[in-house]
Amino acid sequence: MQDLKISLIQVDQLWEDKSGNFSLYESYFNELIDVDLILLPEMFQTGFTMNTEKLSEDWQASEGIEFLKQWSNKLQSAIYTSLIINEEEKIYNRGVFVFPDGAITKYDKRKSFGLGGEDQFFTAGGKETIVTLKGWKINLQICYDLRFPEMIRNRMEGEKAAYDLLLYIANWPEKRIEHWTTLLKARAIENQCFVAGVNRVGTDGNVLKYSGGSVIYDALGQCISTARNHQAEIVFGTLSGTELMNTRKNLPFLKDCSIK
Repeated sequence: MQDLKISLIQVDQLWEDKSGNFSLYESYFNELIDVDLILLPEMFQTGFTMNTEKLSEDWQASEGIEFLKQWSNKLQSAIYTSLIINEEEKIYNRGVFVFPDGAITKYDKRKSFGLGGEDQFFTAGGKETIVTLKGWKINLQICYDLRFPEMIRNRMEGEKAAYDLLLYIANWPEKRIEHWTTLLKARAIENQCFVAGVNRVGTDGNVLKYSGGSVIYDALGQCISTARNHQAEIVFGTLSGTELMNTRKNLPFLKDCSIK
């Protein structure tokens, strides 16, 4: 397993302004060189809005997905984020993992944020999604999913762990930012995996404030890299496959997950 170079783009998303957000991300993309994986916040081109009638895009003709595919190919980097998708008369907060060759793996957010009314507008997904990138098994998650560890408990599948890296893309309000930080660290420790979480900054159209807290943890829960609070910036991190394998060898806890 080779090392994996990742970037978390922590931005002040423009409220329900797709073209403005495209321009915003382009300004950050132009700073990236030699990155394997890029994470953008949840609902990257609109912010966390329930205005699905106006802002949803057809799964087969999505402007947002075309934008991501073009930049993934140009940078030769995978990109993971989410957007509002309409498919077969249902609306999803859909995570999309875009590969440089144009292939896409989807993950529909499984836990709708009832406190914010998400459950009234979006259909929840029903399954775990794990993708492979450069030898890494990567588990895709979105924001509120973070509070439900039972959905993604790591385990041994033969001689290998089910996944090596957990990704969380979010619009997580400042008022609960300690929960964000604590839960991300816990997911890393309990699942013996790297965890990367990207959040936004600024204030959205519902006057909710966001402080960021984008961060990368290793399998021991140690912080590799983190963003400054209230600062729009890129967080860089290199994930060591050798380090991960050594941690699991020296602390073989995952093999006990199946013991009841």
